[in-house]
Amino acid sequence: MTRERLYLYDTTLRDGQQTQGVDFSFEDKTRIAAALDRLGLDYIEGGWPGANPTDSEFFARAPRTRATFTAFGMTKRAGRSAANDDVLAAVMNANTPAVCLVGKTHDFHVTTALGITLEENLENIAASVAHVVAGGREALFDAEHFFDGYRANPDYALACIRAAYQAGARWVVLCDTNGGALPHDIRKGVKAAVDAGVPGARLGIHTHNDTENAVANSLVAVAAGARQIQGTLNGLGERCGNANLVSLIPTLMLKEPYASQFEIGVTQDGLRSLTKVSRLLDDILNRVPNPAAPYVGASAFTHKAGLHASAIAKDPTTYEHIPPEAVGNARFIPMSNQAGQSNLRERLEAAGITVEKGDPRLALILEDIKAREDRGFAYDTAPASFELVARGHLGLLPRFFDVERYRVTVDRRYNARNERITVSEAVVVVRIGDERLMSVSESRDESGHDQGPVNALSRALAKDLGPYQSSIEDLRLVDFRVRITNGGTDAVTRVIIDSEDGQGRRWSTVGVSANVVDASFQALLDSIVWKLLRDGVEPA
Repeated sequence: MTRERLYLYDTTLRDGQQTQGVDFSFEDKTRIAAALDRLGLDYIEGGWPGANPTDSEFFARAPRTRATFTAFGMTKRAGRSAANDDVLAAVMNANTPAVCLVGKTHDFHVTTALGITLEENLENIAASVAHVVAGGREALFDAEHFFDGYRANPDYALACIRAAYQAGARWVVLCDTNGGALPHDIRKGVKAAVDAGVPGARLGIHTHNDTENAVANSLVAVAAGARQIQGTLNGLGERCGNANLVSLIPTLMLKEPYASQFEIGVTQDGLRSLTKVSRLLDDILNRVPNPAAPYVGASAFTHKAGLHASAIAKDPTTYEHIPPEAVGNARFIPMSNQAGQSNLRERLEAAGITVEKGDPRLALILEDIKAREDRGFAYDTAPASFELVARGHLGLLPRFFDVERYRVTVDRRYNARNERITVSEAVVVVRIGDERLMSVSESRDESGHDQGPVNALSRALAKDLGPYQSSIEDLRLVDFRVRITNGGTDAVTRVIIDSEDGQGRRWSTVGVSANVVDASFQALLDSIVWKLLRDGVEPA
């Protein structure tokens, strides 16, 4: 059966940039555009030319993409021609193959926000789209507030999209701008648009996630006839975000009826790169990836309960709706105080350690893990530390170095400019064979601001490890989480540290102590030892 073409339009670089706290640089936009293009999307919306210096530079030095590079703007203003509207001219002057114009389709917004007549707005839509087409560009019309407008005044909302279509728009995109529409609203609006004379092959959908329905609403729109989906990577977007293309892509490619009915531009290789692309965006934004993200999250294929792990070992489809490797993710069997030997053996296998069923050491490892978790450790979120515990019981943990002592001081003082500053300093003494090494480090960022005692410890520990130094030079601490596991004066502190290296590996380690610095140091030590193990370093 011939599959119908479905088009994906990414607006991460424009709508996604409207996320609170997100401000892409030119370099960020360039990296994201390249990743989107490799993924196989059909349209990449670069931003709004002239809206800010970054967008202006980005369009002036536009990347070469296989995808249709698109500029975003708005329909002309009333009282002037499309050819004499300076805002529309800025968008056209970007010289992109496609131009997407947003225009009002809700009568309330036309009369209240724009302060013009309904007829003037219709003329603005038609004239603007016709101007784009006359300029030899592919025209898209974003029908802003369409679903609210259709609910309030269906005849007018439909008249707006007909005006765009009849003026030559390749795509008429129905927008749930406020994000309040539910799936039945979307289905009704899309079907009404088709019945009003705009073919489904010319209709797109643009949803926001204010009711946690953006992905569902996009799928419903496709079922009702729309053939373009607009969205963003990781669901970025103002307020609660946009439809998440990272969730939509595997759903369209792997789930029925979409997989057999539609074809999209993303290849199987692109699908397998999805987790990597998602995490690239988080890395650019300096955000910790959402572990519960569908398909690509670290927890998406994690099986903690012993019953689940036992079944997974026999047949992964018992508790997985797709193979994790299909989207570039991986199965994870964590260790916790709920674990059984099935979890343990699966987890050891994942670490490259084979232990026969019934080996008495398995019971010892389980007993130790459960005792440690009673003291506050959490190995389901720190698999690297779990591996070190298990290797210790199995006699597979090399002794790379010993820490003789460490000291951390925090000094509050005035600097030469009479500014009050805080300075953290750490001293670490290690023994490697017969050699004794001492490292001292302060914790400062590029601006000279103190980064705290844990950062000072990390720097001192990694400053000089003798024969191991070359292996840890690309190690960096990327996240640090602290939790008090009980209250009162005898409170125990748990520290989870996420580390990363130049090979793109990311791992988590845990430390527990009544002293937060000591707990942090335990986690730092585990991180370095795990890195040396993974690099195959031989003990000195």
